Amino acid sequence: MVIISKAIIKEFAKEHPDAENALIKWYTETKAADWSDFKDVKNTFNSADVVANDRYIFDIKGNKYRLIALIIFKIRTVFILFIGTHKEYEKLDVANVNYTK
Repeated sequence: MVIISKAIIKEFAKEHPDAENALIKWYTETKAADWSDFKDVKNTFNSADVVANDRYIFDIKGNKYRLIALIIFKIRTVFILFIGTHKEYEKLDVANVNYTK
């Protein structure tokens, strides 16, 4: 899969260094994946959930952090929309989080 953008992971890891290894593991496994649908995502990350509008939720570091991604299977692209604490995540309208540079 193509992932947009690794810079978001690096920025988050600066503020939350305890999340860095888990985020790198997520990035590495996602980049190596060849997902065609949500079933494939679940096979890679059993705790992943689908929300709406092609948004998918990933638990990071035992659910201490959450990552929201927009996945467009047709073009094999994953846009990281949000990485944050579980508390920050709960304040979001997850189905409508958008990609920002």
